[in-house]
Amino acid sequence: MNQVYINSTSKFFPNNPVSNDEMEEYLGYIDGRPSKSKKIVLRNNGIINRYYALDKNGKSTHTNAEMTALAVKELFKNDPEKIKEIELLSCGTSSPDQVMPSHGVMAHGWLPEFESIEVVSPAGVCCAGMHALKFAYLAIKAGEVKNAIATGSERFSGLLVSDVFEEEAQKLKEMEDNPFIAFQKDFLRWMLSDGASAFLMSDKPNPDGLSLRVDWIEGASYANVMDTCMYMGGEKMEDGSLKGFMDYTPEEIMNKSIFSVKQDITLLSDNIVHLGGKKIKEIFDKKGLTAGDIDYFLPHISSDFFKSKIYDLVEFYGGGIPYEKWFINLYTVGNVGAASVYLMIDELFHSGKLKKGDRLLLLVPESARFSYMYAMLTVC
Repeated sequence: MNQVYINSTSKFFPNNPVSNDEMEEYLGYIDGRPSKSKKIVLRNNGIINRYYALDKNGKSTHTNAEMTALAVKELFKNDPEKIKEIELLSCGTSSPDQVMPSHGVMAHGWLPEFESIEVVSPAGVCCAGMHALKFAYLAIKAGEVKNAIATGSERFSGLLVSDVFEEEAQKLKEMEDNPFIAFQKDFLRWMLSDGASAFLMSDKPNPDGLSLRVDWIEGASYANVMDTCMYMGGEKMEDGSLKGFMDYTPEEIMNKSIFSVKQDITLLSDNIVHLGGKKIKEIFDKKGLTAGDIDYFLPHISSDFFKSKIYDLVEFYGGGIPYEKWFINLYTVGNVGAASVYLMIDELFHSGKLKKGDRLLLLVPESARFSYMYAMLTVC
């Protein structure tokens, strides 16, 4: 089996970073009033900047597919002709611009420089970017292709503007007493961010400079034992089942805000962290790893609120990874869903901090129905 390497990384953010004070200038005010929950949610998530593919009139400036293509083109800015050699495009997102055609082929449509190549579009939420990475990894490892591009991207902002966002009735006192209360629909407005990132992958490392060897990628879904937690395009029933948008009338879709993103807060608080920690222990035991083998830990977290909880679980299950080994950029780029782990890797890859032999452990949780992806990269 071939070795697989990430030889180049790139990113694309739309427009200028948006500070906490500017957010409602882009997203709008619900009922003409500033949000009561905004300061509380921002205090818990720790985010100070994010990006929107919007102008201040709430008008879209970029599509998800367009941002993905711009990130891909950035990989070839020093040698544009090399883009014609790519054999596979694997694109993950949880916010495609449309239901059909797939996000991947729409991104391909923005890349006329490409040949007619294989394109794949893993669906899902935050794990979709890792699924795209694994498809590219396995294709190269099996010798089906010699190179590939994997991407993660999101354009959430169109779901967050005030004229399509249903106000969530929340009480300030409840959110002060229990931060999980703020993790209902309103919290998403102060957390989610737009952007795209891309990896150039190959069966050979860079002849000059550093590469990241993909040692393994593993995932786990707990949908067999867990109900739906985060969802869009449906409504959760009292028995825990999910009723999809095709079973609603057009009027119900509008009145019930079926295409808003929602979460079951009780399920989230009780399960999201400990299930992810449980799988870390299984992986460490199977691969003979200890926390001491990890040089950088890159966990995708949706909020700083979860940082200490993940630390405690990793300490319990995996022997502990000290904070000085953590690398997180949530605070400066926001939660970019399926692109978040790509953006962490991109920033670290270009930071000048990495040296040959360093090992990077990736963790990507997804609350939709509790899925998790893990990977190990080695600098070479």
